[in-house]
Amino acid sequence: MTGCPDLKAGVIGLGMIGGGVAVSLARRGRVPAVYDLRPDAADELSGVPAPLASPADVARASDVVLVAVVDADQARTVLAGPDGVLRGARPGLVVVLLCTVAVPVVHELAGLCAEHEVALLDCGVTPGGNAAQNGMVAILGGDEPTVERARPVLADFSKEIVHCGPLGAGMATKIARNVITYGTWRAVHEAAELAASAGVDPAKVISVVEAADPEGSTLFTWQRMRLTAEQSTSAIVPQVRQLLDKDLAAAQELAAHRSVPVPLVDATRAHADETIAVPQRGERDVR
Repeated sequence: MTGCPDLKAGVIGLGMIGGGVAVSLARRGRVPAVYDLRPDAADELSGVPAPLASPADVARASDVVLVAVVDADQARTVLAGPDGVLRGARPGLVVVLLCTVAVPVVHELAGLCAEHEVALLDCGVTPGGNAAQNGMVAILGGDEPTVERARPVLADFSKEIVHCGPLGAGMATKIARNVITYGTWRAVHEAAELAASAGVDPAKVISVVEAADPEGSTLFTWQRMRLTAEQSTSAIVPQVRQLLDKDLAAAQELAAHRSVPVPLVDATRAHADETIAVPQRGERDVR
């Protein structure tokens, strides 16, 4: 086990993420108390016991409760419902919210927890498919002492723990990560449609990108340059801006000729100055 063998864990919600987290915890020897609406939810989860009768029962049996439900309404119910976590919680319990919700919801739920002397951490997790292999990244928001209290349990299912800042920072980072994921999907869709409109097999686009950038480093190239080399990067902004405009103009021309909608291309070209600009020292908002 990673550490603090006496620290007891609970998991509420045994879907892909919660079920995987429970399996990882059990594999490390920290067999969790669990709850799910489905009484047979743990039947196929190696080492995981049968669900308890309520979230309140999980809270009574745990020092750290991991909430892996789907959305904000479910999180409110399992925390503050008649048989919710807060009904069974004792002062000092740590609740770790694993589901992705809006940042204001994080603060709302933290307020409910605080009324019962319970601490809350927001913890986006990714990728969900690796939950049962101790293979997720835990993206945390919350105060340092609470993070450290929960860390042994987090380490039992995560390959890396990234403390992003105060309450809400983990969720904001997870949301930002999802924007990259879905935005990239849209970019690939538009690129594939443009290629297909010109008679190119979209699989060829994949082959070209993978051959040219097998590690996928291009995705963050400009952002890394903006963050780490402001002076040298500023010098090449005009050249990069000119190339961006030229290349996206060509994409728009092809799209117009082939009647292919490319809203992401249009937005990227329209906001090129904002995208390419390098902030001067002291300009960044570090809230």
